[in-house]
Amino acid sequence: MDKRERFKTSICLYMNYLVHGMGIVILAQSMFELGQKWNVGNAGVSMVISSLGIGRLLVLYVSGNLSDKFGRRLFIKLGIITYVFFFVGILLSRNIVEAYFFGILGGMANSFLDSGTYPALMELYPTKQASANIMIKAFASIGELVLPILVALFSSIQVWYGWSFILCATILIVNFFGLKKVKFPAVNKVADADEPDLSKVASSKGNNYTRIFLGVVLTIFGYASMATFYLISQWMTEYGRAVINLNMTHARLLVSLYSVGSIIGVLITVLLVERVIKPIWFMVFDTIASLLILFAISAVPTFSVATVGSFLIGITAAGGVMQIGLTEMGKLFPAEKGKITGIYYTASGLASFTIPVITGIISKNSFHNILWFDVIIALVGVFCSLTLLIVTKLNFKPEQKSVTEE
Repeated sequence: MDKRERFKTSICLYMNYLVHGMGIVILAQSMFELGQKWNVGNAGVSMVISSLGIGRLLVLYVSGNLSDKFGRRLFIKLGIITYVFFFVGILLSRNIVEAYFFGILGGMANSFLDSGTYPALMELYPTKQASANIMIKAFASIGELVLPILVALFSSIQVWYGWSFILCATILIVNFFGLKKVKFPAVNKVADADEPDLSKVASSKGNNYTRIFLGVVLTIFGYASMATFYLISQWMTEYGRAVINLNMTHARLLVSLYSVGSIIGVLITVLLVERVIKPIWFMVFDTIASLLILFAISAVPTFSVATVGSFLIGITAAGGVMQIGLTEMGKLFPAEKGKITGIYYTASGLASFTIPVITGIISKNSFHNILWFDVIIALVGVFCSLTLLIVTKLNFKPEQKSVTEE
């Protein structure tokens, strides 16, 4: 496949995640309007948001395995179609039960896209897997940035909030037809001979046990990394309004700053991981920085700290560290990219299901405690990244210490 064909395929794949980024925050940004429509409060809408996590958990592992068998294009198309049903279905829902069903479809759509897209990109760019996967986060972050601005614009000119849902569905439909004209590489294409392969670098003694242990650690990291930034994207607006006493315009600005930070973070991550720092060391630095920033936001609830903190947490927690974790896990099991994607993102799906439920309960008593809860989650991420670093240092042969480089 030449560069032009690879570029066309990549753009189609990334456009789906632009819309996915909008989908991540669209329910939270329309929380008031949807709550009125379904006759529920914020906790009720948060329960609907949690249904996306159920949808992810229902199909992600299976779809990842089937993606290895039937190919990537099928599941990407299935993800687009299902996502369209989600956006339209939420608008048509008359109560929380109907909305919950369509929320499950939205989670399933995300799973279908993940199980096809991440392996496809690793196969499109076998020697630059981390960069290719991190760019997914870039497009998702753009969507997370654009959507709150769009919602605020519609609100200021008194336009129906539902147009944001229709816009998302329209982009996906156009991309569905564009996807028919692009090519995909062979399934489970492996890297070139000189490409790092973590499945071969552990010491021969206990090699399989080391790989399995690291796989478990990275799966937990998938949960923690997803939960850390997902919580911010869903609750930072309400935190700003209820705890810092901001008006809605300034409260929504916090999420926009977080999104801008995540875009900048992605660019920084690509530049550093490719040229300066090993992925595992980057994970350690990123998780520790996220923990310190979240602690500052929680300990000092002021507009200035929240403004700077939202931007910085976007750079660190949402700057692509989650995608690096998947790439490292894929290197451990290079012949099972779809399966590994399914396992890793099942953990993240569990986060997207449990976090809204837990935070919905916490919100009944204190919005402030939601951020303290995020501090605890970030601490888990630090523990996972340090464990990964220590185990690899103890088990990797000295002459192969550079294998974690992209």
